[in-house]
Amino acid sequence: MIYEGIDTGESKILIVDDVETNRIILEEIMKDIGIRPVLAESGEMALEMIKKSPPSLVLTDISMPGMNGYELCRILKGSEETKNIPVVFISAFDDPQDIVEGFLLGGEDYITKPFIPEVVKARVGVHLRLHEAKQELMNTNRKLQISVNEQLKQMEQEKKNILYALADIAAKNSLYENSHARHLKDNCRTLAQGMQLSPLFEGKISDTYIDTIELAAPLCDIGNIGVPRDILIKGGELNEDETSVLQEHTVIGAKLLQDLHGSSDYNDFISISADIAHYHHENWDGSGYPEGLKGNEIPLAAQIVSLVGRYCVLREREGCDRQEALSVLKKEAGVKFNPDIYEICSKISRQLY
Repeated sequence: MIYEGIDTGESKILIVDDVETNRIILEEIMKDIGIRPVLAESGEMALEMIKKSPPSLVLTDISMPGMNGYELCRILKGSEETKNIPVVFISAFDDPQDIVEGFLLGGEDYITKPFIPEVVKARVGVHLRLHEAKQELMNTNRKLQISVNEQLKQMEQEKKNILYALADIAAKNSLYENSHARHLKDNCRTLAQGMQLSPLFEGKISDTYIDTIELAAPLCDIGNIGVPRDILIKGGELNEDETSVLQEHTVIGAKLLQDLHGSSDYNDFISISADIAHYHHENWDGSGYPEGLKGNEIPLAAQIVSLVGRYCVLREREGCDRQEALSVLKKEAGVKFNPDIYEICSKISRQLY
């Protein structure tokens, strides 16, 4: 029989009919295949029962006082929680138009009265098996999606690890202290948190943005990987050709990062990282490089890293204390840096490394 092999212990059928005799007949037929159905005498009662415990299949009469079977089906198919429950109509009418209307509403089948037990059993068996197969497929897809997402996360983390390794090599070639990257990312996070509390920036800086800029900041000079080391470590002034080669690190870094776009979450990280790498040497007055952007033409993340990077260099390389570093930044605010960001930096400077 087609209904043999159904997991009757897991299957739950709801019979909806305002006529008690019909409910009893269908109940007995279901018992014959090992299923004890639940019964409802109206569409309204059926909805309440479904909310508490969704069935594997709904057998519903069409012609009922109050909510008819068509309306019950329409409500079930219109809800995300119940749209996958198969609905089979039962009716004394076999007009093709009635049958078509049921299918258009999303019904799976149509059984006419008087009931022929073997026909009812066969059709119910088919739809229970289809429902079980669909549930298994959905569960498999869910597990597969989880597995794929985990693999994507792992791939993204591996890409980040490679980027940080390249950035570390670039930093060492530039003779930065080992602590430079840590100070840069921590200070960028602290400054971004301070900016989030300001009416000037609160709409632009979210918690996610703060997390991302912390991760992205150490990649600002990753393009130095493509600059000859003798230029990076040369003392004194660079000549025109050397300066041109050095400035290319912004373009190299941005290109390297832009070539690594992946999933949507990763793209946020890459997009901000690329902006930082490309534009962190732009100046507020337009005198920077590589594009000569000015003011808020410069991406906000690059503005933050530009100021924090300068602060870190003053503290680490030039031996300035906190106040001396702030004094230098104050003179450069409005020229190199956004003066509003400098003001916030000054207020929260005791929290900086």
